[in-house]
Amino acid sequence: LNHAFVILDEAQNTTHTQMKMFLTRLGFGSKAVITGDITQVDLVGRTSGLREVIEILSGIPGIAFVYLDRRDVVRHPLVRAIIEAYERYEKGQQERKEGPSEISA
Repeated sequence: LNHAFVILDEAQNTTHTQMKMFLTRLGFGSKAVITGDITQVDLVGRTSGLREVIEILSGIPGIAFVYLDRRDVVRHPLVRAIIEAYERYEKGQQERKEGPSEISA
């Protein structure tokens, strides 16, 4: 697509192949915006193309990543509280997976 402004929304649910296909189709004078929330991946047993692209393309001139957090939520006030509750829960789950840290004497 030449001279186009293309938006890929909900990209957290793209696969590696879909993300690569989207990115390699940009034409001359085009711009792309990719949005997604890596905390909302619904791909069971697969890696998110959005999560991968952050790792693959970081540092390439002309490509930028903007990260938003719970302070950017502009939905019902309860949504922020729900997000914070999930963050606490997921942090606790991760800490349980890693087990107690060893302290050397």
